[in-house]
Amino acid sequence: LAYLAMYLFAEFDDAANLLAANPDATTISIDEPVEIPKNQHSHLQEPGREEDDELLGTNDSDKMELLAGQKKSAPFWTFDYYQTFFDVDTYQVLDRIKGSVFPVPGKNFVRLYIRSNPDLYGPFWICATLVFTIAVSGNLSNFFIHLGKPTYHYVPEFRKVSIAATTIYAYAWLVPLALWGFLMWRNSKVMNIVSYSFLEIVCVYGYSLFIYIPTAILWIIPQEVVRWVLMIFSLCLSGSVLVMTFWPAVRDDNRRVALVTVGTIVLLHALLSVGCLAYFFDAPEVEVPAPIIPAQNGTVITKSQ
Repeated sequence: LAYLAMYLFAEFDDAANLLAANPDATTISIDEPVEIPKNQHSHLQEPGREEDDELLGTNDSDKMELLAGQKKSAPFWTFDYYQTFFDVDTYQVLDRIKGSVFPVPGKNFVRLYIRSNPDLYGPFWICATLVFTIAVSGNLSNFFIHLGKPTYHYVPEFRKVSIAATTIYAYAWLVPLALWGFLMWRNSKVMNIVSYSFLEIVCVYGYSLFIYIPTAILWIIPQEVVRWVLMIFSLCLSGSVLVMTFWPAVRDDNRRVALVTVGTIVLLHALLSVGCLAYFFDAPEVEVPAPIIPAQNGTVITKSQ
């Protein structure tokens, strides 16, 4: 033991002498792993793809983030499988709502807010809130427009709730499904076209509809010009979220196909906005006919309102 202690002391003394002779020398500890520079492999990537990776979120940072948070998936017939789709907190939902209301030019909504943890909680409740907001606001709008007219008799239209629910949920689910299928088909034709999952597309469409909730409340104002201005403003705001999200995914495709795809996305979004405003808030006045009271002598008497 004394011999071993003398040997180790001699080795330590030699190392101290070397450091004294060259204080700028680099030392490596065997207890710490050697870190590999992150940009060591950057020269292997094509320069033109760096911007696409940034917009689409396909760079190595996203892969590491997904691998770090990867969990063992449960079977789809279990409750745990669907519980993961609603595993978000209030701050995440509010942050995604703010991102959909205040889109940043050049920033991808999926990469910034959705990709780390896509959810169905926000889209489901946004659509549910929008359904009841449109139905209730539409009834109130009809009431205020025709208030005071002797020929108008107010009758609550509860069927508007079911019509609004069918329209909103069909748009929020069927359009993303069709878009996802189309992008997957184009990906088989042209490489690196899409990197969005179906759940991510549903998230984008669901959160993009939030701006129509306060807009539907303001549509109660009985001024047609104000309503259309609000509709155009909401359409531009929510439509920009869709365009800035899906344009980077299709711009490497054929130019005509990319423009038609984005144009179709905007057109369907505009049809939803115009259709909701025209059907629920600009419905024609229903004239209630005066009841006819037959007289005893055969003559007909019309009762005035």
